[in-house]
Amino acid sequence: MDLYTSAHSIASHRVRIALLLKGLTYHSIVIVPESDGDGGQDGPEYRMLNPQGLLPTLTDREFSLSQSLAIIDYLDELQPEPPLLPRDRRRRARARQYAQILGCDVQPLLAPRVLRYLRTVLAVDAPALAAWQQHWLVEGFDALELWLTADLAVGPYCLGDELSLADVCLVPQFLAARRLGLPLDDFPTLAEVVENCERLPAFQRAAVT
Repeated sequence: MDLYTSAHSIASHRVRIALLLKGLTYHSIVIVPESDGDGGQDGPEYRMLNPQGLLPTLTDREFSLSQSLAIIDYLDELQPEPPLLPRDRRRRARARQYAQILGCDVQPLLAPRVLRYLRTVLAVDAPALAAWQQHWLVEGFDALELWLTADLAVGPYCLGDELSLADVCLVPQFLAARRLGLPLDDFPTLAEVVENCERLPAFQRAAVT
């Protein structure tokens, strides 16, 4: 399998974690973000593979797939162990809920193409752009912190003792928030989950392309 990825792509980071947790062998092809030149995600060669020009894209022989959550779902079916979605129906739904808070509500608003549009078309200045990013991160983290606290799951991960899709999505987003300098003291439960995940080799190795 080939993974078209970038160190700056939160969605790519999710997929790298999933691949490594599954023990699947893959080859990283690093794509230059926000570039229309050779090797860039807006270039014609990559657009032929993924018409959206977004990262990541996974190719498995003749099959190509984009969208990180769809890719992770594919990997979970391709290699069922260890599962990233619990077998219990309600816990499985909860894992998807947490993942979608981050992957559908938070991260898309912070994507490079959105920030580029705000900066170049709407002439949003740097302080306002930083405020935009911090606002949506806090919105998502606040909700997730409250959900995890209310769930009262005992264990090191979002769903207690069971590592899941929720953790795969949380860690890259939390680390990106840390790099942005977002104050994270108000999210102790999330910080503890991230710290526990970072002890695992798959999460450590996925931190680089």
